[in-house]
Amino acid sequence: MREDSLIKVLQQSDVIILEHSCTCLTSLAWTVVYLSHVNKWTVVYLFHVTSLESLGSVVGASLSGVTLQFTPITAKLGVNDTVDVGLDLRYAHHLVEPAVLQFTYQINGGAVTNTEERLLIKPIPDLTLSGNTTHRSVAIVGWNVGQLILGINSTSAEFQRLGDVFVSITVVHSDALVTINAVIGWIYFAAWTISFYPQVILNWYRKSVVGLSFDFTGYNIVGYIAYGLYNVGMYWIPEVKEEYRVSDPHGVNPVQLNDVYFTLHGIVITILIVVQIAIYERGGQKLSRVCIVVMILSGIFATVTLFLSIGHVITWLTYLFYFSYIKLVVTVIKYSPQVYLNYQRKSTVGFSITGVILDLVGGIFSLLQMLLIAYNSDDWVSLYGDPTKFGLGLVTIVFDLIFCVQHYILYKNSLYQRIVESEINS
Repeated sequence: MREDSLIKVLQQSDVIILEHSCTCLTSLAWTVVYLSHVNKWTVVYLFHVTSLESLGSVVGASLSGVTLQFTPITAKLGVNDTVDVGLDLRYAHHLVEPAVLQFTYQINGGAVTNTEERLLIKPIPDLTLSGNTTHRSVAIVGWNVGQLILGINSTSAEFQRLGDVFVSITVVHSDALVTINAVIGWIYFAAWTISFYPQVILNWYRKSVVGLSFDFTGYNIVGYIAYGLYNVGMYWIPEVKEEYRVSDPHGVNPVQLNDVYFTLHGIVITILIVVQIAIYERGGQKLSRVCIVVMILSGIFATVTLFLSIGHVITWLTYLFYFSYIKLVVTVIKYSPQVYLNYQRKSTVGFSITGVILDLVGGIFSLLQMLLIAYNSDDWVSLYGDPTKFGLGLVTIVFDLIFCVQHYILYKNSLYQRIVESEINS
């Protein structure tokens, strides 16, 4: 459809093209306002679409049917507890005739069925909707521990995109553990956030970075930049979020706002440490060839895959996942240079043990939370089914314990010694 023809059709249909806007991931985007007149009220719908084709599909769906949405889209309750989930209806026009909604059940990614065979929740009776219904409340009663996706089906052709209408339900052993897990989450978030500062303060106090591995810092800056790009893209860029929704319709975006702030904070503090390395006493230390090669290869990989994304060879979602892989690789290797430097000097002077302890506390509480969540929701697949996250947590704890052994046992009586360049690069 030509642009001028489409605009004419939209104007005749109470649809207004509000603006054109450019984004970093697409050359053209449309913001559309649809005015629906219902019971003397003018309802305004906003759509953000990326092409004339998708613009037509959005307008067509909105003008021809009824959209449904669960609020909220996630629910957590204990056994024998009840929670109410809202079901909101938005009309392009009133229902022509009463419609019946049947609920569907999907457990742990299995087949979608019309009956709740494992009885994780009490089966929900069908709902009958009349022409002026705008909201219904659905009572969810927990019977057994587990996770399921509650969806909707209907024989009425007036409902649009029912595959996108669902609520993720988790029935847990204990509501108290849910609260405890939330507290644990804040503990390790605070511990990891504060863990950046002791090294900065120590460097400033000594006016020296001797004892801090430059490779460790180099890997950190690569890792946090990669992870920051991943988190920002997953949380803030609409096209990426839509690609994730399409790839996993029943999934929940794994990136939350605190993840974004944490990584951005990590980037800022690590850059500050790089500045300290540039202005304070260094003892002749330099980045190793291995670290330089890893940093260059990471940059080349990110650049090549960027052009593949621009050329639509891979999706932007895939591109961002590549950044998360860079972060994973860097996390595995980044601690080794600092361990070796401590061994080489027979000292941990210049490397903040306070930051290590805070990092260790955060790692322990993070793994504890994972274990408690798996137990409470009877979902051990989320634990051993994601060995990367669990394994990286263990790697961090192991290296933090090695640092503690070096500091408190092996080299506890070591005196500060200036490092000459030949010792570092030998």
